[in-house]
Amino acid sequence: MTHAGLIRLALILGALALLEWACRYGFVSREAVIPPTVMLQGAGRALASEETRGEILWTLQNVALSLVLSLIVGSGAGLLLHKATRLRRALDPLLASYYAVPTFVFYPLFIVLFGLNRWPLIAIGFLFAVVAVIINTLDGLARIPRAFVRTAAVMRLTPAQYAVHIILPAAAPWLFTGAKFAVAYSFIGVIAGEFVVSGAGMGHAIAFAYNSFDNRMMYGLIVLLFAIVGSINMLFWSFERRLYARAGR
Repeated sequence: MTHAGLIRLALILGALALLEWACRYGFVSREAVIPPTVMLQGAGRALASEETRGEILWTLQNVALSLVLSLIVGSGAGLLLHKATRLRRALDPLLASYYAVPTFVFYPLFIVLFGLNRWPLIAIGFLFAVVAVIINTLDGLARIPRAFVRTAAVMRLTPAQYAVHIILPAAAPWLFTGAKFAVAYSFIGVIAGEFVVSGAGMGHAIAFAYNSFDNRMMYGLIVLLFAIVGSINMLFWSFERRLYARAGR
């Protein structure tokens, strides 16, 4: 583990230990927040329940679909906007203010379009994530050195060769950032939709535990959610590091 990784781990463990101490000795109300060790017990209880495992799987499927769609559509739209300079300039203010739009107001429309199934939730997750991918794709493409572009023209690279040997290596940091944002935003959109309007999924299970005053299950599910999102982003981070190391060699 790197020095930065050790510092990060120490900070997380220190914060958890402080919260555990505060909860155990009454500095934080047990009705509001429970000790982290009890949260872990709740996470174990959630994983032991077949019904809750089904809720988790439902959410992961919805997030996976919204993530894949946002990456495909967002990358393609970013590439098209990069080439259409005038259209990109016209849309820049809209993209910058996009997240001020309350996306959930479209949920009734999505129910009319897709029906009472998983697709309205996937659409909300997609809307949350796709613009982050577009913005980071545009940033990455804009930062490709002009010397690389001229070299590709001189060498008469095909579009596929240009994408593999020029775009992907040069824009990789921004593309990975867009992917990591898309993971977080897909989870936010899907979980929030399940929390408010759905009858299934982790968001629904968290809302049900909250309304039932079952703090152990509620915080256990939240811990599992953090663990899942953190693990996915760590996989992206690990793959990104390996790609950079390979490119360096």
